Amino acid sequence: MKKKHVLTIMLGALLQTSVFAAWSPKGDKIKTVWAEKVTPENVWRSYPRPQLQRSQWMNLNGLWKFAVTDQATTKKQVEYEGEILVPFAIESSLSGVQRTFLPTDKLWYQHNFTIDEDWKGKNIILHFQAVDYECQVWVNNKLAGTHKGGNNPFEFDITKFINKSGDQIVELSVVDPTDQESISRGKQQLNQKGIWYTPVSGIWQTVWLEAVNPQHIRQILPEADIHKKTVKLHLDIAGAKGQENIKVEVMDDGKVIKTITQKGISDMEIEIPNAVLWSPASPKIYHLNVELSVNGKTTDNVKSYFTLRETSIKKDACGYNRICLNGEPIFQFGTLDQGWWPDGLLTPPSEEAMLWDMVQLKEMGFNTIRKHIKVEPEQYYYYADSLGLMLWQDMVSGFSTERKQAEHVAAGAPNDWNAPAEHSAQWQKEMFEMIDRLRFYSCITTWVVFNEGWGQHNTAEIVNKVMNYDKSRIIDGVTGWADRGVGHMYDVHNYPVSSMILPEYNGNRISVLGEFGGYGWAIKEHLWNPEMRNWGYKNIDGAVALMDNYGRVIHDLKTLIAQGLSAAIYTQTTDVEGEVNGLLTYDRKITKMPTSLLHILHNDLYNVAPAKAITLVPDGQGGAKNQRKVSVNGSEMKQVMLPYSVQPKATVVSETEFVLNQPLKNLSLWLRAAGTGKVWLNGVEVFLQDIRMTKQYNQYNLSDYSSLLKKGKNTIKIEVQGTNKMDFDYGLRAF
Repeated sequence: MKKKHVLTIMLGALLQTSVFAAWSPKGDKIKTVWAEKVTPENVWRSYPRPQLQRSQWMNLNGLWKFAVTDQATTKKQVEYEGEILVPFAIESSLSGVQRTFLPTDKLWYQHNFTIDEDWKGKNIILHFQAVDYECQVWVNNKLAGTHKGGNNPFEFDITKFINKSGDQIVELSVVDPTDQESISRGKQQLNQKGIWYTPVSGIWQTVWLEAVNPQHIRQILPEADIHKKTVKLHLDIAGAKGQENIKVEVMDDGKVIKTITQKGISDMEIEIPNAVLWSPASPKIYHLNVELSVNGKTTDNVKSYFTLRETSIKKDACGYNRICLNGEPIFQFGTLDQGWWPDGLLTPPSEEAMLWDMVQLKEMGFNTIRKHIKVEPEQYYYYADSLGLMLWQDMVSGFSTERKQAEHVAAGAPNDWNAPAEHSAQWQKEMFEMIDRLRFYSCITTWVVFNEGWGQHNTAEIVNKVMNYDKSRIIDGVTGWADRGVGHMYDVHNYPVSSMILPEYNGNRISVLGEFGGYGWAIKEHLWNPEMRNWGYKNIDGAVALMDNYGRVIHDLKTLIAQGLSAAIYTQTTDVEGEVNGLLTYDRKITKMPTSLLHILHNDLYNVAPAKAITLVPDGQGGAKNQRKVSVNGSEMKQVMLPYSVQPKATVVSETEFVLNQPLKNLSLWLRAAGTGKVWLNGVEVFLQDIRMTKQYNQYNLSDYSSLLKKGKNTIKIEVQGTNKMDFDYGLRAF
């Protein structure tokens, strides 16, 4: 080869290396403090599978080559154009690329690695924790496998593809239809607006390798019995031949408290001495060392852990179904947590950042998180176990935007989407994969199957299947909108104020408020895009107004809890893109209300006793109609049946008497109206709020005015200066 050609090749390689090495976060949008600490060398280094840990593993996160082509391009035709920081999606700032990826595109990755000498003779497993959405994987130019689904981990045994020495090459191609097809895409949408966010395509969780013997432990699933103070370990052993021995050490605070050995791989039941149950107040974790041996030779050593806890449903003293933890009723109060980040999108910038969010919620006095339309990196669930945070885990919903009218089931619609069998099979496959992976984690008390009609299909069949599949947890079949009478919960969404389905109308289920609140305060210096619509379900201007509204709605929850409400989920943990209804700004730099104040407000919710309310003024919940005196636009009062249809921009007034035979300290007002509402009790104004017509009756706690009530006749007067058309109605309950 001529000398000038050699120099040209060397110079080209140097230039390419120089270009590829110039990684930095892209874009000028807001970022978190953790984004500033991310480097290709330190990105997501922790062990990615807390439930089953081995010593021999390799993290493949870091800089990979990438290219974007059309879908007709073959692997041989790919020319890599730069480097991308794995595990961040190509659309994110921290990927170092930050570009739009279309459904017609194909994303290519390439990465070199070497195998440790100690791994010789072992099987090499290549793990992807999440790739969105459909991919092919090659190792050393040989197809290792394919995978479909953007939220669950998958693996390939690549032993037979590994070169005997030197560099190994892994390559990946990815396509992602986002919202153009009926897939489990969550909040991702190509046209971002409202509740829809920037898409996430390609690798977005850790990529790693591990070395195992042919006979190794594939899974340990603990099953606690808090009554017997035992844990049963269900073992899944790869390559089992019936000659295996298992040795288990149970650890408590670093000390071995029990050692069990067993011939064979049948389930192991272990009694725990001086057992301590797991709870939010005492998140006790026991650790495990598990050794697998065959004929005296150790073939696997893993670390795991378990907790002792039980989730159940029981009736309280008033006959209301309650969520119970370890046999005792517990009110679950949490946030809708979407897990989005301005710099990493669905991928937190670091483990530290992810944990920080959770610690803030715990310090604010929440005991629950609803993980909304997202499956987190597995470390998240270990942190929740460790912190004592209960989780509702949503299945990732989705529908085609183009076919939204059919696939997004409307509120109150009588029928589900008639989904193709192929779609249902794939969606259910992904859901049960999620359950199989995450059922290990005690923090998860509830599986949420369908959200607000998104791709909702075959509801009764699928929800009942989940209930039979995991009987150790509570199943929220449909959160919000199109309830089908299945699942353990009757879950409503009500913005911005509180509501629930009263126990007498919930079909003997648990009444929960799956979403509410959403008070939006846009803080200019901390907005994702100041030029877009930055909104909340009620827009608030300033901290004082936010605390006033938030404090009021927390006060309202107390009278609902007493009447049977078992859980409430406030929207939301952080701002997300154009949604500014977070307790924290999107960049996590501002906490909008004092943490200590929130803790004080929330703590009272856990101490509300159940009560049997009496009806002072009946309303139309449950379908009843009641006669009331009503005036519209100043007309003379006349008797009409409520609910009463009132046209927009009208002022409606109603007044009624009720008789009180005993002193009562708690008042629960139920309103169905749209506009500015005023309420008087015995001539004294006790309520002035803007009211929104929702699918349920809004509920307000007027207990601070119960002293106005007197024995005998009392009067309640309602005035609503209407904005929109309304089916006007109201009621009053007391206890």
